[in-house]
Amino acid sequence: MGITAGHGPLPLSQERGPGQRKERRGRVTSILKRFTSRWAQRYQKMSIQMVISLSFTTVAVVGMIFMGLSLFWRFSSATGELVAENSQRVLAQVNLNLDSYLRSMMRVSDTMYYRVIKSADLGRDSLTAPMELLYEDDRDSLVSIALFDLRGGLVSAVPLSTLKQPADLTQTGWFLSALQKKENLHFSTPHVQDLFEDPDYHYQWVVSLSRYVQLTRDGATEGGVLLVDMGFAGIEQVCRNVELPNGGYLYLIDGSGELIYHPRQQLIYSGLQEENNQAAARYRDGTHSEEFQGQRRQVTVKTVGYTGWKLVGVVPVEGGFVSDSRQIFLFGLSLLLFSIFLMAFLNFRISAHISDPIRRLEQSIKELEAGREDVEIEEGGCYEVQRLGHSIRSMVSTMRHLMDDIIEQEGQKRRSELEVLQSQINPHFLYNTLDSVIWMTEAGRYEEAIQMVTSLARLFRISLSRGKSIIPLADELEHARHYMNIQQIRYKNKFTTQINALPGTDGLYTMKLIVQPILENAIYHGMASAEDDGLITVTARREGEDLVIDVADNGLGMRPEVAASLLDEDRPEIRTSGSGIGVRNVHRRIRLTFGDRYGLTIFSEPDEGTTVRIRLPALDQDGAAQYQREDVP
Repeated sequence: MGITAGHGPLPLSQERGPGQRKERRGRVTSILKRFTSRWAQRYQKMSIQMVISLSFTTVAVVGMIFMGLSLFWRFSSATGELVAENSQRVLAQVNLNLDSYLRSMMRVSDTMYYRVIKSADLGRDSLTAPMELLYEDDRDSLVSIALFDLRGGLVSAVPLSTLKQPADLTQTGWFLSALQKKENLHFSTPHVQDLFEDPDYHYQWVVSLSRYVQLTRDGATEGGVLLVDMGFAGIEQVCRNVELPNGGYLYLIDGSGELIYHPRQQLIYSGLQEENNQAAARYRDGTHSEEFQGQRRQVTVKTVGYTGWKLVGVVPVEGGFVSDSRQIFLFGLSLLLFSIFLMAFLNFRISAHISDPIRRLEQSIKELEAGREDVEIEEGGCYEVQRLGHSIRSMVSTMRHLMDDIIEQEGQKRRSELEVLQSQINPHFLYNTLDSVIWMTEAGRYEEAIQMVTSLARLFRISLSRGKSIIPLADELEHARHYMNIQQIRYKNKFTTQINALPGTDGLYTMKLIVQPILENAIYHGMASAEDDGLITVTARREGEDLVIDVADNGLGMRPEVAASLLDEDRPEIRTSGSGIGVRNVHRRIRLTFGDRYGLTIFSEPDEGTTVRIRLPALDQDGAAQYQREDVP
């Protein structure tokens, strides 16, 4: 009854199980279809940021999953090999260090035997001095060097030379090993060096190297034993800092399995722990698998040359290693290559679909930056790219209209500024000149009056210049001569004027009405208080690609800092009773037309006079045509 009741529900449960699983699979499939359909619909309306983010994220996640799985399986199969290879590399490095340590002992022994003992006769030679030199060379690692005869008697030793009493050396292991195999070098296991009396009671753990040697005494040959003791701390230091995977460790044994070094040596000697060192002594070099005290371990063995000692590396194995590494490796490699191909293909297709419209739009912008005006801005791609293309097209069109308007406005502004600057002729100059003509006529000075009226007419004719702002240099100098003729008559020849154009200036053009304001400034500020020896000179010359006009006077002059401030835009304008076109006005006109490289420079010293240098580009007829103002209404 109990058995029937206990097993009765199982058939019902087993019958309902497959139906429930089929129903769950149907629900999952339906959910996946709805999810896929929704994302397919949303993709058409997604922003470019969302498309790129989701696409590349999905591809990266899928790729990482594939690569993670392949690496997991590959790692599972290769863990044992990697651990073994790593242990072998570590043991090989430790073996090199031990080999270097042991070679240093052998070098000391060989040097002592072949260079000292063989060349000495004990009947007349002392070995103490060469032994001390040899000891001093390696005192950091050496503990002692000693030479004994076959009866165990001490022949020579350093640094200590007094044997303990009683000391029967002929029964020690290192002594017997040296006598039994006379052709070999013999390394002992670590032991306390207690052969010699130490006044400081300082005894060290050492490794002894012994060998049979032939001694010469009074010409006769006899046998002996050479003992070299080196500190065990060197071996301990080499082995102590070794790290193996999974909490592994390294220990050192001799050929019979006796422990030489173990990180838990004290615990093993006290019986608190055990080590499988006797079995390890029988292992050949390489990696072995063993089970010790219920734990699976990977044991790597490496024999140390010259000694028969063995380095043993122990690494605990957690879980089993995958055995069929070749098949798993091929599978992992195939999976990795397929994942890389799939990711590369999908990324290429998706990125091309998304980025091509942006790339074409970028190319159009670059062409616009290069100065092309007939660039067609494409409006394609995702919604944002389409809007961006449309905005750029509208912006380019607006910018073109604005640039045209700005160019037109700047041209009009420049022409207006030049007109204003050139039209600043004070009517007071005209009034004074006509008043002088009337006065001379009434005084019967008809020739001077005629000369002044003639010069005034020519002055205004050149000033008009048919609306042109750039005139021949000869006309500008002629204008200056007529102006100075008028002023000399008015000032009753208180000063003289010299106007010269040096060779090389023929055919050059200049901006009009730039010399006369400088002359006016020289008259009112340089010649006003002068006597009858005033002199104003105008000299035009060519310097390379520039035209230079110097207007110099020998008037009162001024301090250099005052002269430099005359062109300062922040300095208030100084009005005169002349034409009203100031020096700063001329400077602004020149720079506005030709640029900041050109303009005026003023040189002056008190009581020595003033020179105003006008610098312009050396323009020929073709160059002047670019600056003509015939288009001014």
